[in-house]
Amino acid sequence: MNIFADFTARIVKIVEALDLKDKDGSAPDLSRIAVEPPRDATHGDLATNAAMVLAKPTGQNPRALAERIAEALRQDGDVASAEIAGPGFVNLRLRGGFWQGHLAGLLGEGRDYGRSRIGHGRKVNVEYVSANPTGPMHVGHCRGAVVGDALANLMGFAGYDVTKEYIINDAGVQIDVLGRSVMLRYREALGDAIGEIPAGLYPGDYLVPVAQALAAEYGRSLLQMPEDEALAIVKDRTIDAMMAMIKEDLALLNVHHDVFFSERTLHADNARKIRSAINDLTLKGHIYKGKLPPPKGEKPDDWEDREQTLFRSTAVGDDLDRALVKSDGSYTYFAADVAYLKDKVDRGFVDLIYVLGADHGGYVKRLEALARAVAGDKVKLTVLLCQLVKLYRDGEPVRMSKRSGDFITLREVVEEVGRDPIRFMMLYRKNDAPLDFDFAKVTEQSKDNPVFYVQYASARCHSVFRQASEQLGDKSFDRTVLAAASGELSDEGEIGLVRKLAEYPRLIESAALALEPHRLAFYLYDLASAFHAHWNRGTENPDLRFVKVNDRQLTLARLGLVQAVSDVLTSGLALIGAEAPSEMR
Repeated sequence: MNIFADFTARIVKIVEALDLKDKDGSAPDLSRIAVEPPRDATHGDLATNAAMVLAKPTGQNPRALAERIAEALRQDGDVASAEIAGPGFVNLRLRGGFWQGHLAGLLGEGRDYGRSRIGHGRKVNVEYVSANPTGPMHVGHCRGAVVGDALANLMGFAGYDVTKEYIINDAGVQIDVLGRSVMLRYREALGDAIGEIPAGLYPGDYLVPVAQALAAEYGRSLLQMPEDEALAIVKDRTIDAMMAMIKEDLALLNVHHDVFFSERTLHADNARKIRSAINDLTLKGHIYKGKLPPPKGEKPDDWEDREQTLFRSTAVGDDLDRALVKSDGSYTYFAADVAYLKDKVDRGFVDLIYVLGADHGGYVKRLEALARAVAGDKVKLTVLLCQLVKLYRDGEPVRMSKRSGDFITLREVVEEVGRDPIRFMMLYRKNDAPLDFDFAKVTEQSKDNPVFYVQYASARCHSVFRQASEQLGDKSFDRTVLAAASGELSDEGEIGLVRKLAEYPRLIESAALALEPHRLAFYLYDLASAFHAHWNRGTENPDLRFVKVNDRQLTLARLGLVQAVSDVLTSGLALIGAEAPSEMR
């Protein structure tokens, strides 16, 4: 029930019937034809750019072409008028009864209204969060978690086959540091004096329970084993404990992944998957032996002034070639990235989306280049960077340092302000824009707090039905009955609400295609504002109230409108990952 897609299809048919040709004699590109709400609602119900985008390539006068399109649209049974505006836009007004009929159809679809097939079942992998398993989630992980999760929900609703993925970075130097940190705490649990935690180790108290469990199970036997053997046991137990903690933290935020992929599996069996991925790139001509020039600024840990096995990533869009195998035969961090991306491609994903922190901006070109080398044009890779969140309490910035153990955990923030304010407000700015999160403002009960304002609209919808049940004596209201009465609506405010509801399917598709879940939060706020505004009109004018005891049919029609608003609010909030409450306390 996407009326914008429907009218776009109607206009495309009209243009096709005009048999236009580009200047070179080929058929014109009709994909740029769009139908959208006019910027000024007084100009009509719908507007199309068809003449504007086709005039130049076909050598037509835009206003003359617009008139030909408008004339054909005037023959459409749903169109009351089609007028030319500006240099060639066509504004449409729809006939009486159209919006009432749309409302009836919306009620029939319920909370599936807006669901789309635009994704055509394309397999999408959305990787997000993927925090190192070295401690609990902190608020710095929060934005990427919400953006990735909401985007995955949105794309699933738009018809994509989406997998939510988390890679467990359980290999590498940070895991060795983690293991040594827990070994120290293990000795402490056994009663040994350990003094201050040495610089470079993780000092957080969250490691104490892991060490105590090891002490209870192994006594002092770990200290009597060869160091490598003892560290292997400690690292395995610690990773398991940290991942259990991370999953619990994410669950508090209503984030649930489908796949937790272990980086260790890439190094298993003598790094078979890494070797296979490099061999694949070698066969495609992307691998060579050579030296890399010294990098500008600080040298990375894996840079060597010796011959190495290199990925010719500059040939596929990167700024410089990347080392895969060091001169001593060991693999670089990027070699594991190669194997991991190839694993995703081998699992059949055609859209790879990485949601990363802004500090990972340097990874974008190398990942895009890698995708081109591994899969050519068969796979589309997109990296979304999330700017940091600035956290405030009582007007003062809250500072975090994971290394020092002095940080604000995600759990603490959820327990203080609640899951829903976090999920909504993390989407109330585009992911690449800075975001300030104020503990006071996100719990304030006012129009200035977007999540409260949207959830309050949901609660008001339910309150209308409770009032109707009391005054009319009905315990429930069947949707088919509400839909059948929709023709009774005539007030411009009521029709305006239906128009706003009609934008939802278009919003779902455009936000999914643009990978911009923040659009959903903005739309829900606008819908809530429109609903509250109409509610206030009823406060001033009793004739506009939703429940009119002396006019049952009009009441049923208005209840249908309220039900539709409730359905869309519930649907949109669910995609964001928040609740649509039936009452506010």
